[in-house]
Parts: sequence; C-alpha cells; structure tokens
Amino acid sequence: MPVYEYQCEKCCHQFELKQSFEDDPIVTCPQCGNKAERVFSSVPIIFKGSGFYTTDSRQTGGKPPKPETKPDSAKHKPSG
Repeated sequence: MPVYEYQCEKCCHQFELKQSFEDDPIVTCPQCGNKAERVFSSVPIIFKGSGFYTTDSRQTGGKPPKPETKPDSAKHKPSG
C-alpha cells in the first residue's frame, strides 16, 4: 500500500498516511480533527543507461560520423 502525505487546512499539520488506492483521499487531522487534504510533490527523475543524451542517439543514414580532423599545418610543424 502506498504512503500519502497530507496537510491540515486549519492548523497546517503535515502527516503521512498509508492508504489503499481505493480509499478516498479526504481524511481528518490527527491533531485538531479538521479536514486534511493530500499534498502532491514532484518526484525526482533519474536517468540511467544510454540513450538519454544527444551523443548516445542513433545516427541517421546508417553511417558513423567522421572524426574531427585538424588542418595539416597544425599536425606537422617544420622544425628548423
């Protein structure tokens, strides 16, 4: 069963409650007894494996990219 986070509308007390998917999301605050509503928060995303970066994607056309080359003058400098 999932654990949900709730916050009281009156006293702002936050608490967690283990509930079934079929249960209604409206509960009462354990401190003051008023209505509490479910708090929704963002979930972190973790990217694992290949395919998430532009360098990991498939090449179009079926040919691998050519390696970056430097001009010939930068490779061989005359000594002397």
